Amino acid sequence: MKNVAFLFKFLVLAVIANAMAQGQATRTWISGVGDDANPCSRTAPCKTFAGAISKTAAGGEIDVLDPGGFGAVTITKSIVLDGGGGQVASILVSGTNGIVVNAGANDVVTIRNLSINGAGTGINGIKFTAGRALHVEHCMIANFTNHGIDVELTGGGFVFVQDTVSQDNTGSGLSALSTAAPVQVTIDASRFDNNSLGVSAQDFSWFSIRNSQASGNSQVGFLAQANGGNAVVSIANSTAGNNAIGVQAGGGSASSSVRLSGVSLFLNVIGLRTATNGGIASFGNNYNSGSGTPNTNIAPQ
Repeated sequence: MKNVAFLFKFLVLAVIANAMAQGQATRTWISGVGDDANPCSRTAPCKTFAGAISKTAAGGEIDVLDPGGFGAVTITKSIVLDGGGGQVASILVSGTNGIVVNAGANDVVTIRNLSINGAGTGINGIKFTAGRALHVEHCMIANFTNHGIDVELTGGGFVFVQDTVSQDNTGSGLSALSTAAPVQVTIDASRFDNNSLGVSAQDFSWFSIRNSQASGNSQVGFLAQANGGNAVVSIANSTAGNNAIGVQAGGGSASSSVRLSGVSLFLNVIGLRTATNGGIASFGNNYNSGSGTPNTNIAPQ
């Protein structure tokens, strides 16, 4: 009888779990005047991303209907957060991370059309700790005490950043590292301004950067500096201006290299710098106006 009772309870729980899963919608909606008690439908939207995410199926999408502040959120599955175009859809946090992505090994997360503001006390704008891939598109990230985008993976992955600004952060506009396997970061048409470091490639990180800018950073615009696995940064058709150092390779205990093509450096205290275990290679068409040290450390290819 005990076995029958146990089996009955197990079946009831399975039915409830299945019903809950079936109750999740592929697309849900949030609004500045919504309520998280709502089903998150188009006509009865929720109030926050955190309220909507449990009602959204894996692989689904949460869309913003109108301007508002929609709160911090932790993402544990494949999903799209879309703030919509032409409006102010924001996440404003204090003393915490804006968005944490801690998803499954095969999960893909997209964050699009959002303003993420740390108000001077938030920790990281977006923190990516697990998942297959993260897409950050058309976002503004600012005023965090650590990094605008912080990538810390344990087994590699992919990060794609497009048409995004990460500025006024105490740490880096974007910092990436991994262990054992590389994280591969692709950046296009983005800006990393007025941080300590614009873009920071650390252990086991491979960067491809084009049509982007790192300017006004108090330390380095584009940095490759690894202490574990190698860091490799390739930069094309981009600009580093008014930084303490425009581009730096090395300074850590592991090999760190930067490859440049069509890169312009304007009015940095030091344009290009190689440090311990670092190397910079030029593939042509680079320009350094230089108010300080010129391109003496470039190795032509």
